[in-house]
Amino acid sequence: MSKPCILCVAITGSLPTKANNPAVPITVSEQVESTHEAFEAGAAICHAHVRNDDQTPSSDPEKFARLKEGLEAHCPGMIIQFSTGGRSGAGQERGGMLPLRPDMASLSVGSNNFPTRVYENPPDLVDWLADEMRTHEVMPEIEAFDLSHILQAIRMHREEKLYGKLYVQFVMGVKNAMPADQTVFDFYVETMRSRAPEAEWCAAGIGANQIVVNEWAIAAGGHTRAGLEDNVRLDRDTLAPSNAALIRRAAELCARYERPVATPAQARRMLGLRPAT
Repeated sequence: MSKPCILCVAITGSLPTKANNPAVPITVSEQVESTHEAFEAGAAICHAHVRNDDQTPSSDPEKFARLKEGLEAHCPGMIIQFSTGGRSGAGQERGGMLPLRPDMASLSVGSNNFPTRVYENPPDLVDWLADEMRTHEVMPEIEAFDLSHILQAIRMHREEKLYGKLYVQFVMGVKNAMPADQTVFDFYVETMRSRAPEAEWCAAGIGANQIVVNEWAIAAGGHTRAGLEDNVRLDRDTLAPSNAALIRRAAELCARYERPVATPAQARRMLGLRPAT
């Protein structure tokens, strides 16, 4: 049997609002409902941000706690991954939810340009977030916006600064960062295979690049991410009706490439995560 493909649903993010697409889940109850639909469609990982009532980004640990409780109740066994991204808070505020011990958390190990700002991840903050993840046994998913981030993650893992198995996600298509370029993608894959052969990797594409990068990753034997955080449309003229619709589209690609969609239990084993309680 071909290697199962882990599908991650990025449900909300920090930027899309209901003005962009009414299906973007903002409240905790909306997030739980949207994630449950994506879970039933094949998503094994939920990548989660939380929002304030006015839809602005938040890093409120209480909101994360309520979201975690809801996901555990309605999506049994699903891998819960919280974002420590820089749009939701400043400094150590970004890791304030890590004591809740989600299965995973995103970790950016270097800085880069975003469309209108510098996405700052200074070394001391990166080290602090990595230490907090080790303390609370939270496995990082490395968010790689540049080749240097991949190499830095490999180095940090070899130096035992990262908890658990190395898992790197290539994020492609952010304006002013790495474009969705297949030659670059292929180089990233070869870099992981040659320098960190025991690691797992995945890939995410932004906007119209989502389905393109989904296919590259699935065809190359990796894992992939879809969801309204990264892309609010099915095509130029059609809004995505839900996170589940974007996950179903990725699952259809898995079938085309004869790769089974990983169950949450399979995904946990592949990533070396603790079993669901």
